[in-house]
Amino acid sequence: MAGHSGSRLVIFAAIAGNLLIAVTKFVAAAFTGSSAMLSEGVHSLVDTGNGLLLLYGLHRAARPPDITHPLGHGRELYFWSFIVALLVFALGAGVAFYEGVIHMLHPEPIENPLINYVVLGACMVFEGGSWLVALKEFRRSKGSLGYIQAVRRSKDPSVYTVLFEDSAALLGLVIAFAGIFAAHYFEQPWLDGAASIGISLILGATAVFLARESKGLLMGEPASPDVQAAILAIAQADPAVEKANGVLTVHLGPEQVVAGLSLDFVDHISAAEIEACVERLEAKLKAEIREVTSVFVKPQTSRLWTERRDRIVNAEAETPVPEGG
Repeated sequence: MAGHSGSRLVIFAAIAGNLLIAVTKFVAAAFTGSSAMLSEGVHSLVDTGNGLLLLYGLHRAARPPDITHPLGHGRELYFWSFIVALLVFALGAGVAFYEGVIHMLHPEPIENPLINYVVLGACMVFEGGSWLVALKEFRRSKGSLGYIQAVRRSKDPSVYTVLFEDSAALLGLVIAFAGIFAAHYFEQPWLDGAASIGISLILGATAVFLARESKGLLMGEPASPDVQAAILAIAQADPAVEKANGVLTVHLGPEQVVAGLSLDFVDHISAAEIEACVERLEAKLKAEIREVTSVFVKPQTSRLWTERRDRIVNAEAETPVPEGG
């Protein structure tokens, strides 16, 4: 799991920052009675718990294969990332929305607003530090891809989950500051509650996006086109292979790819030679493409592979697209 050292650093930084921020916000909310500050405190507390869940997911995903999970436990990380998205929605967005509605229905003046301003400023510094650590790691891993494109192609949700949570937190701090300032300046306490609802909308949108990406990983996403091309090139180069028809791949974890190869072997070779070829290919693929952990080979003519692929393509083309989708 050496490849996850950067992910762990990002998560540890987020946990430390969010825990300090949560305590600070709760103390400020107790002294001032600010709904937006209380919502922000709950948000930071949820983010702290989410960081712990992501660490737990990384730990669980690192376990070796066993009898009940012969291909390993890599998808544990995807499962816990999905749980994190649900918690952001249910706890973070839900509590913020509830607090906002209650404060708008029963507004109370904010006491000692200066405390809130000081706390929000300090939180922006702490949160900004965590955000910069996550951004640096994400930029390192994304290469030349755009941010959204990199998230959609990424198979490691631990880094971009922290990055999006921290980004939502920084936006929430800005909204909380605006709401508290407006409530105090215009002497309209309900604006503080409105800010809390604004925070809930940001958290809800973030949670939906993260849940959608995690769902795709849980369902099973293929390896990148570059990895698939490299697998086929290695297979095609073997002297016992007439043609490497194609490959089916699926990610079981960020660095755990299962590959199923369709190969048309050279005519008149023996079963023993085919077995030797399969062993060579498995050893070479695992040695040269570190993501590949399991390889399955199906002897198949090019015609059968093409017919199967065409059926899948045609069935996908004929599937009706739901309205609005």
